[in-house]
Amino acid sequence: MNDDLDPGGVASALLAGLSLLVRRVRQVPPGGGLTMPERTALSLLDRSGPTTSSALAREVQITAQAMGATLKALRTRGLVERRPDPDDGRRVVLTVTDAGTQALKDKRNARAELLAQALTGGAFTPEELERLAAAAPLLERLARNI
Repeated sequence: MNDDLDPGGVASALLAGLSLLVRRVRQVPPGGGLTMPERTALSLLDRSGPTTSSALAREVQITAQAMGATLKALRTRGLVERRPDPDDGRRVVLTVTDAGTQALKDKRNARAELLAQALTGGAFTPEELERLAAAAPLLERLARNI
């Protein structure tokens, strides 16, 4: 490792660059008219699997009532469904429907297309594209270690 590389300086530079990237990518118009809370709840359900409304509310640190309203809107649109908890028949868990999975996929595709457009058009040299491609798995590993 280069002795001149200070982990604190690298961390600051990464945080600044990634923060700007995330803000810009989040500006992509929402696919299917999903609000930010709806996208957040849907993404969490997609990643974590079936869970309760209260568990989702705790995860995103909002009130159970606010999460309930968000999930009601998602259920009304057919993006989330309620099912009996297989481990406790008294509880209800929420799952993402096929339509919900497709809505998330469409949103992710729009974001990936935005990045692909930014990477083309001569803004980056082939060498820079190679460096970005090599950095992607490292950034993912960094995120998993936080």
